[in-house]
Order: sequence, then structure tokens, then C-alpha cells
Amino acid sequence: MSSNKKITAAIFSSSKEISSNQCQRIKSSELIHSFILITNTSVSGVQASRTIITKFPFSAKTIKSLSQKINTEYLLLIASEKLFDISDIAIKRFLQIAANSGAGWIYSDYFLNSAEKIALHPQIDYQPGSVRDDFDFGPIVLIRTDALKSFVKKGHSVNNLLSFSALYDLRLGISRKYNVVRIPEPLYSVEDKEPVSASTELFNYVDPKNRDIQLEMERVATHHLKQIGAFIKHKNKKAVSLIDKFANEVSVIIPVKNRLKTIEEAVISALNQNINFSFNVIVVDNYSTDGTTEKIEYLTQKDKRVIHLIPQRKDLEIGGCWNEAIFHPLCGKFSVQLDSDDLYSDENTLQKIIDKFYEEKCAMVIGSYKLTDFHLKEIPLGIIDHKEWTDENGHNNALRVNGLGAPRAYYTPVIREITFPNAGYGEDYAVGLAVSRQYKIGRIFESVYICRRWEENTDASGSLEQKNKNNFYKDFLRTQEIITRQELNKL
Repeated sequence: MSSNKKITAAIFSSSKEISSNQCQRIKSSELIHSFILITNTSVSGVQASRTIITKFPFSAKTIKSLSQKINTEYLLLIASEKLFDISDIAIKRFLQIAANSGAGWIYSDYFLNSAEKIALHPQIDYQPGSVRDDFDFGPIVLIRTDALKSFVKKGHSVNNLLSFSALYDLRLGISRKYNVVRIPEPLYSVEDKEPVSASTELFNYVDPKNRDIQLEMERVATHHLKQIGAFIKHKNKKAVSLIDKFANEVSVIIPVKNRLKTIEEAVISALNQNINFSFNVIVVDNYSTDGTTEKIEYLTQKDKRVIHLIPQRKDLEIGGCWNEAIFHPLCGKFSVQLDSDDLYSDENTLQKIIDKFYEEKCAMVIGSYKLTDFHLKEIPLGIIDHKEWTDENGHNNALRVNGLGAPRAYYTPVIREITFPNAGYGEDYAVGLAVSRQYKIGRIFESVYICRRWEENTDASGSLEQKNKNNFYKDFLRTQEIITRQELNKL
């Protein structure tokens, strides 16, 4: 073997055309020693050095088999159903950074190449809190072979029976001993179009409806938290007495800025609740300029339960607005979320939430919601119930998933102790993690909330830059939470 050929390339693909194209590109490289094709179907005419045919390409058995077939320093792992192009100069750059950093897992930015244009696709840096199973590394990563081979030995993995999540398990395992490094340079390009092959079975494992996959991913994430000392035992949760006295039992909290089209419907949805306790609706108006302010003022004249709160500060995001509401002297014993463009499913939502607090003596309650368009027509994925949550392990699994659900309700004394970060995205996730670390969270798995998706919604699909910013922030929150849990476990 040539001293220059330090890399074995492994390609996950079920397309003959993609595999053949990739094979030719890889075989022409002066740096690639051999090419391994991992596929879920027989692909004739592809001249790979070796082929692994398996129904479960991301299983522990497949990863172990792959590790046994590598005798080079590095593995270039490619998981793509799209055509890609990478040069020897770029591969040398991967090797250079790998050697300089000693990292076990290296990834880079890349270009998306379409008929109209070529666009940069930047990634985000990896953090200790980048433990979610959907972290985007792009389709190409470089892995140290000794890190891979060490991992597959007994004791490093969850077990050898993983069918779907072994690559996730491998990444977390390597991150415990080596750095995971991003190269902030576009080192390759990927065709920005639908896969050439109609077969997408290879990637069906990411379907969130597949309960078996979710359970596997949870086991992997939980194992990782135990290994790094961030696992929280269920029995360590603090009890909540719920005996504090407040002027009102409940406050519905609605932060709002420029939602003239929807704010009245939201407020009326709250006011129409059929409940057996006193409540109010605190609308935190963050300096609206589109007529929302006047609409809220009109609603206060119609119903004295509506409190129009305009903060003194003008530098508040959604989290900062929540802090204004929960510390208001008329805030209720329980603070319940309602976004300014959403609705409660019916007049019984608040009663169900408050009943759950008293039934389970919990510090937070999270419901389930239905996704609709602006006109309340149900859209995919329909009901979002987060049934992956369990009382025993939900607080640990929360670090793997990207959200906890809605609507969210809090025992006000607890949330005053924690407070919200002044952020416009992820502020609810930060608080949910903090509450779950210390207290029980009650869940309602029936839909009690209508979550609209429309062009002005803060969760509407945004630019790649915005998505990266959001994902990086949530990884930051996970990092801080992991550090806090590690310190708590040391006491």
C-alpha cells in the first residue's frame, strides 16, 4: 500500500447510478486505498473493493463489519443519495486538520450545486451539548480508524444489537475520547436536487413515526449521559407542594409583537376557557407597530381579565417578555403559555392543565398540539404528542430531542426561581431542561392546543443561516445543562 493512501472510503448508498459514479471518483483519487460500498440491495456493475449488503446499514453489526475491513489510518465515511464531488486537495486538507488536531471525527462546510447556482452550505461547530441525534455533519466525515476500532470493542457501545442508531452511538462514543472538529471551509460539493435514485429506503430510519428507532436513540443518548456523568436519576427529583397563595390561580401569558391578524383570536381563546378558578390573561406587548397595541387596549376595555403589559425595556426577546409577566404582581399561581398566533383546542384546555398539576404535584405541565395552517386546516405531521417522554427518563431524553412540546405551563414560584433567558428562540427549551433536572413534569398526550404554521410564524422555515443560529443556540443550552448536571452529580 502506498504511504500516501491513508484512507478507506465507505459509501452508504442504495442507488446503482450514485454508487457507480462515486466509485469512479473515489478510485481515481491518489489518496484512497480502497472503496467499501454499504447498501441495502444488490448493486451490480459497481466495482467496489468490498460490498456490505444489509437491511440495516446503520446497525452495530454493520459498523463492526466495516471496522474489520479497514487497515488504513482514516475512514472517509460518505452517506449520501446525491452526487458529490471532492478533490484530492480537499481530502489532503481533511488529513492535515486531522493530524494537527488529533480529532477523531472531522467534518466541513460544503457547496450545494444546482443548475441555477452554487451556494455555500455552512455547518455549525460541535459542542459538548451537540448530543441530539439529528446533528448535521453533512454527507462526508473523516474518522480516525483507531478511534473507530477502539469504540467497537466491548464496553464502549450500548450493545451490539442496535439496528438503526449505531452511527449515532459511534459519534457520541468517539466524542468522549476525541475532539469533534469542524473545518469552516467548503471542501466538497453536493448536487442540490432530488436523489437520482427513487429508492430512499436507506434513510427511512429517520422517520419520527418509527417508535423502535426513537427508543434506540434514547438508549444511546442515555448511555452517553451516564458515561459523561450527566445522567439524572428519576428518584432525585424534588417534590412540589403547590401551597403558595396568589391573587389568581392562573395567568395565561401571551408575549406579542406585531400580530394584528391573530392576537384577538388568541386572547378570546383564553378568555373562553370554562374553568372553576380565577384567572387572567397577561398580554406582554413588546412595542408593536402594526396596530396590535390598539387591539389589545380594545380587548382590555371589553374584559377586565385582560392585562396589557408594556415593558419599560425595549431590548427584550420572548424570554424577557415572559420574565416581565411571571414577576407581575397579578401573575397567577400557574403560568400557562399561549403564543400570539395560536389557540387552545377548546374551552377545557386550562382545566385539564391545572388538574394535571394537582394530580401529579409537578412543577411543569406540557400538552400536545395539532399543526394547522393559518385557516386551522390540519397539516402534516398532524398531532405532535412527544410520546417519547417517560416519567422515568424523559428528563434525560430531553437532551436528545429538539423540543418538549406545547402548551407549556409552569408553577410560578419555580419558574420565578429559574427565570427565562432573554432569547427569541429556545427560551422555552432552556427552562424545560432546567425544570426537568429538578422536578417532575406532567404530560398530557391528547391534543389541547392548535399551533398555526404560516409565513409570519417564528417557527416558519427560515434561511440556512437562521436555522444554524437556532441549532447552535440550542446546542449551547444543552452544553450548559450538561455541565450543570455533571456538577450536580459530583455533590
